[in-house]
Amino acid sequence: MPKIEAVHDGKDGTLIGYYFFCPGCQTLHGPMVAHSQGYKGPKWAFNGNLEKPTFSPSILVYEHPTQPRCHSFVREGRIQFLSDCGHELAGKTVDLPELPEWAQ
Repeated sequence: MPKIEAVHDGKDGTLIGYYFFCPGCQTLHGPMVAHSQGYKGPKWAFNGNLEKPTFSPSILVYEHPTQPRCHSFVREGRIQFLSDCGHELAGKTVDLPELPEWAQ
């Protein structure tokens, strides 16, 4: 079972990022590694390893009504949750989980 999944631009099929399942938020997070048409947001570096991915810099997902704030590093296939997370995994490091079936 995969731990990350590629995201492609819907217009031209270009690889623009990856997503992974966050066990703290119980949802997907998706660092972008390239810009799609019209996207001007941040871009992350990726080590190219699909089994033990590393993204940098940190991944910050701001709090909204259905999800807590989440701030983490993904390094060598592990998620290091920073202490400013709004969920129970704040300050902990866990293995990157497999993607749930609904996300594949």
